Amino acid sequence: MNVLILGSGGREHAMAWKIAQSNLLTKLFIAPGNAGTKEVGTNLDISQTDFEAVKKAVLENDIKLVIVGPEDPLVKGVHDFFLNDAELVTIPVIGPQKYAAQLEGSKEFAKEFMVRHNIPTAAYESFTAENIPAGHQFLETLTPPYVLKADGLAAGKGVLILNDLQEAKDELTEMLANKKFGAASSKVVIEEFLDGIELSCFTLTDGKSYVNLPNAKDYKRIGEGDKGLNTGGMGAVSPVPFANAAFMQKIEERIVKPTVEGLQKDNIPYKGFIFFGIIKVGDEPKVIEYNCRMGDPETEVVIPRIKSDFLELLIATGNNELHTKTIEFKDETACTVMLVSGGYPEAYEKGKEMHGLDKVDGSIAFHAGTTTKDGKVVTNGGRVIAITSYGESFPEALKTSYENIDKICFEGMNFRTDIGFDL
Repeated sequence: MNVLILGSGGREHAMAWKIAQSNLLTKLFIAPGNAGTKEVGTNLDISQTDFEAVKKAVLENDIKLVIVGPEDPLVKGVHDFFLNDAELVTIPVIGPQKYAAQLEGSKEFAKEFMVRHNIPTAAYESFTAENIPAGHQFLETLTPPYVLKADGLAAGKGVLILNDLQEAKDELTEMLANKKFGAASSKVVIEEFLDGIELSCFTLTDGKSYVNLPNAKDYKRIGEGDKGLNTGGMGAVSPVPFANAAFMQKIEERIVKPTVEGLQKDNIPYKGFIFFGIIKVGDEPKVIEYNCRMGDPETEVVIPRIKSDFLELLIATGNNELHTKTIEFKDETACTVMLVSGGYPEAYEKGKEMHGLDKVDGSIAFHAGTTTKDGKVVTNGGRVIAITSYGESFPEALKTSYENIDKICFEGMNFRTDIGFDL
């Protein structure tokens, strides 16, 4: 079977790396891919949101399965595009249709869904530019910190957590009246702050049946001890030590099952991954957010822990046969550390030549923001490469990752040395 993955990050490289190991694979294509994905498949120089170019590639390369990595093509309706095209309609797409992708694309849609299906989450209200004073009043009813979320997609930067009431009011005005996050903040959800420790859970579903993937915990802040600006993610560990069997059972019963059943009750077809951003408050799980795809860099620790044939599970999802499959995990812990460009998550330069990747031993280097230039690997993004290792424990896995990071260098390279510090 010929397979196409849409995307260019570390998540897509991890998926490509795993799918390339399957006996069911004939040829693997990644669009647009990066310097790492071209080692396990064929990169196609097309945009993941240029659906006509995607169609051409699918037909020319006899693609029989499409896996969508990032949220952008899903929210823009790539799955619907396939369903509405006579030449593409029979080709399964792993990733939900546009309406279902609102679980990630609209915070308000997600909140209403959770309330409707009794899925535990923070209390909230949503506001637009027309009712800013009501938003200010709602903030006065809450205790700090105050959580403001742009309703739409803002590349992981649309959430503000503020301790000062006046600052929260000012930022709400900034988001709504002055479009701080563009169209993404034309509506803002204000919600109560939940105090606890976070983890990420992942489910693959064909809309009726599902399998749970390994859980993970990622680290979003640029600085040591989770200080500084939010990033796309600086590292991750799997499994999460504090998520014991009893706690995971609560997540399954109160969150995962009601979500999949809720999609059916609401007649929302869903084929693909559901990411549950969970917070453990005391001993109780609550949902912070849904994503309609795998997380990054969590994928770089979740995928390596899957023992089963990943492509087999994806094919079964596409064919509505997931109920016939089970999933097995590896016992080892997996940890990843993200190497990022100098200046990230603010302004940074691209095109820095990377050295030492050929010396990495005992770790997997998942490329995120890389490309090749004159036969050399150079940086091509803020988050550049994720160094993933296995171990009997997460400190052991991290030790291997950090030993290999010592062999790699590029101008401005930055990374956190404290992944897993709070565990």
